[in-house]
Amino acid sequence: MSTTTGKILGGTGRYLDDRLHGARGLRTFLRKIFPDHWSFLLGEIALYSFIILLLTGTFLTLFFQPSMTDVVYHGSYTPLDGVHMSQAYASTLDISFDVRGGLLMRQIHHWAAILFVAAIVCHLLRVFFTGAFRKPRELNWVIGVVMFTLAFTEGLFGYSLPDDLLSGTGLRILEGVLLSIPIVGTYLSFFLFGGEFPGHDIIPRLYVIHILLIPALLLALISAHLFLMFHQKHTQMPGKGHTDANVVGQPMYPYFMAKTGAWFLFIFGVTALLSTFAQINPIWIYGPYNPSGISAGSQPDWYMGFLEGALRMWPSWHWNVGGYSFAFNVFVPALVPLGALLTGLAVWPFLEQWITGDRREHHVNDRPRNAPTRTALGMAGVTFYGILWLEGANDVVSRFLNISLYLTTEIARYAIFIGPVVAYWVTKRICLGLQRKDNHLLEHGVETGIIRQLPNGEYVELTKPVSEEMRAVLASRAERPQIEAPDGDDVPAARGPVGKLRGSLNRVLTENIPLPHGNGHGNGHGNGHAAEPTAVTAGDAHPDGPEPADGDGAGA
Repeated sequence: MSTTTGKILGGTGRYLDDRLHGARGLRTFLRKIFPDHWSFLLGEIALYSFIILLLTGTFLTLFFQPSMTDVVYHGSYTPLDGVHMSQAYASTLDISFDVRGGLLMRQIHHWAAILFVAAIVCHLLRVFFTGAFRKPRELNWVIGVVMFTLAFTEGLFGYSLPDDLLSGTGLRILEGVLLSIPIVGTYLSFFLFGGEFPGHDIIPRLYVIHILLIPALLLALISAHLFLMFHQKHTQMPGKGHTDANVVGQPMYPYFMAKTGAWFLFIFGVTALLSTFAQINPIWIYGPYNPSGISAGSQPDWYMGFLEGALRMWPSWHWNVGGYSFAFNVFVPALVPLGALLTGLAVWPFLEQWITGDRREHHVNDRPRNAPTRTALGMAGVTFYGILWLEGANDVVSRFLNISLYLTTEIARYAIFIGPVVAYWVTKRICLGLQRKDNHLLEHGVETGIIRQLPNGEYVELTKPVSEEMRAVLASRAERPQIEAPDGDDVPAARGPVGKLRGSLNRVLTENIPLPHGNGHGNGHGNGHAAEPTAVTAGDAHPDGPEPADGDGAGA
């Protein structure tokens, strides 16, 4: 940097600091430490996908016409020349074929939307399985669940804007869901569509919600999410020297800024490559929306597939009571699974805290195996979601496997109950088995591949104590606190039916394999016949944290 440039920048900095007094805050910001673990990049994918959505969406708004006025198309796509269509669909065709770079921007926007929701889902799963939602981050977890809800709602409204046959079919399903709501369904449908379906107001209304309302809410929530993350500091994965009182990683400047800048360019590059070589949402193939038109194999974007599957799976239950129609075959599958999923996610941090009685602050994450019940419940939920999602394409599955469409539906109706139970049981067994493996490593060390013959003729393999870094990870499983009674005494459960239920849930949720005694030292080869380097205790592996109270490496 030249002397002149340095003087200019220095003078500008002093001028701003004299008036805004921001130098101290900026120094603190630039010195903030970020843990160096790959799983933390999932949240950044969601953030940078959202930025790509804002940039490409701004470009598209310059050319899109959110109007359902009937026009006759005479554009570059000759197969639709002379066809009546809405102005929204015609402008989407113009963006795709007549605006320079328009089709690329449309595809980048669509791919970024899919990546945005996928990254949020993966980020939520990472936070759930590692327990990063625990105190003091419950509010940030709820914000994440709300952002997930807004993200797939934004996607639904976004791909409905072109007014093609596929998106129109989705809107028709949305109208059916609204109509299925008892008593007020008709009013809600008329309010959204401005009259009978499809009406002339739905596209302009969705357009305002899609480009103004939901993006503004998402921007506000993302800002709050990041502010809380900065204020409460990052969680970190278990490791040597990682405690609830520190953050081990790299500073914001220059390391993290360089890494995250490169990560943004990589995400943008991958999205652009996908948009260049992988066609998505070719609305010119579907044609303009016509309520009488149907097509086989039509699927929504992946994040709406589980609701589609629930609708296809549910039996045809329909009641007429007191002159009112209760379409449970639409209302229940469309709203109950979604409500159960979102509500369950939102209340879980508070429910887990109530069950365990654990009100400590946590800044070091759990390994998923160290919370087997939580991990098993998460996998049961993923299995439940996956079965619904797969059933959303039951016609495609049926054709591909050459089996009856009704058979795929029947299988799904059984699998939706059996699958989550099996996933829960298998996942919990795996987690407990992995805990036993960790205990074995702590007690006996790692294999060296060296075979020794003992004087009695027995052959044994020599082992060596695990490294300090591995010991810190293996011994990171903490003992769960007992539930506190209302009077403050520590007892296994409070009195009364609710207390007994809480105690039972506590025993299930905190089930673990106890850590081995003896400070977790390896013994050479498991029988004390070989001298090995002195092992390091769990307390030594965490110099910034408290020593274990009982000397067994469990930690508090």
